[in-house]
Amino acid sequence: VQLVESGGGLVQPGGSLRLSCAASGFSFDYYNMNWYRQAPGKERELVATIGSDGRIITYADSVKGRFTISRDNPKNTVYLQMLQLKPEDTAVYYCNARVRRDYWGQGTQVTVSS
Repeated sequence: VQLVESGGGLVQPGGSLRLSCAASGFSFDYYNMNWYRQAPGKERELVATIGSDGRIITYADSVKGRFTISRDNPKNTVYLQMLQLKPEDTAVYYCNARVRRDYWGQGTQVTVSS
């Protein structure tokens, strides 16, 4: 199993970013996919989950209405569209798949600052 995130960067408050996670090594369209984040000095937290067929989606309260998770099963890719970014969204964002055990990408840094 391999998960490779991309799309992070530095953005001003109110800006937007789109994260991507390219997955390989497992039957992507059989599994839920998750985005987590970890801010400095804080525990890793679940941001969003999408079901295997994209129909069931959940979000952390802190990102509801601003973030959108989606997936493209033929491309084995999951996305996180982030709008109206706030400084408190600053964190390393990780893609996660639970395929018999947890697998993680290397993470992508998102920094929201003026």
